[in-house]
Amino acid sequence: MNSQFALVTGLHWGAVAFYVIATICAASGIIFANSRLERYGMYSAIPGLVLHGIALLVWWRMVGHGPYMDRFEILSSNAWVMLALFLLATRFYPRLRSAAIAVFPATFFLVALGLFFRPEIKNLPASYRGFWLILHIIFYKISFAATLIAVTFSLFYLISTGSRPRRYSYLPGPDVMDLYAYRFAGFSFTFWVIGMLAGSIWAYQSLNMFWSWEPVQIWSLVTWVVFGLYLHMRRFYGWAGRKAAWLYIFCFLLAVFSLFVTPFINSTIHSEYFK
Repeated sequence: MNSQFALVTGLHWGAVAFYVIATICAASGIIFANSRLERYGMYSAIPGLVLHGIALLVWWRMVGHGPYMDRFEILSSNAWVMLALFLLATRFYPRLRSAAIAVFPATFFLVALGLFFRPEIKNLPASYRGFWLILHIIFYKISFAATLIAVTFSLFYLISTGSRPRRYSYLPGPDVMDLYAYRFAGFSFTFWVIGMLAGSIWAYQSLNMFWSWEPVQIWSLVTWVVFGLYLHMRRFYGWAGRKAAWLYIFCFLLAVFSLFVTPFINSTIHSEYFK
């Protein structure tokens, strides 16, 4: 068991090393308009993602359940999903690469933070296992990853349209960043509600109830409604630019509160997954 712990930890730190190299190369390439260095940064992230994925699979085999019961595995798996989604998206939308300046450091920070929490093996009760639970968690991870990318472009929009826009000429145009923030926000909104529905189905199968009005569920619903408000204001009231960016930053903070703070409010079935 100790050797497996060492393997998982070593693979994670190896991934962090590649992510740091990717961050340095990508950030330097983007800021100094060096396309070759930027490509090196994007390519350096791939072996890190592979090592990271192997580490999560080894951990999954060790603990007997997916990476969603301990702070270490939650942070690590969220980072992996975010980076995988980002790299996949850049294959179809090359202009997204500029977000690497925020996505790459966020990835290695989440992984390193998870390692500092010290990995622990937590058993998942037999009644909590099930296909719908896995879907519930996967959809939320995808949604949160898209939220991180959307808020990155929202922040980029704000700083690039501030008092010294020329300092950020290496970023895409403001209209492009505003559009990508909008699109990833819609992507996040969709997977958030699918995650809630999958969780309700799992709860009915395991606990014989669809909804229990506990803090995590309530704030998850509130977050989804505010996500919907953001999309509604953009689609039907023409909100865009700085006003929309600030609203989405609020959405992001609400999502963080919903996923990572509300489990500590009281003791429920959700309170075990981040303690």
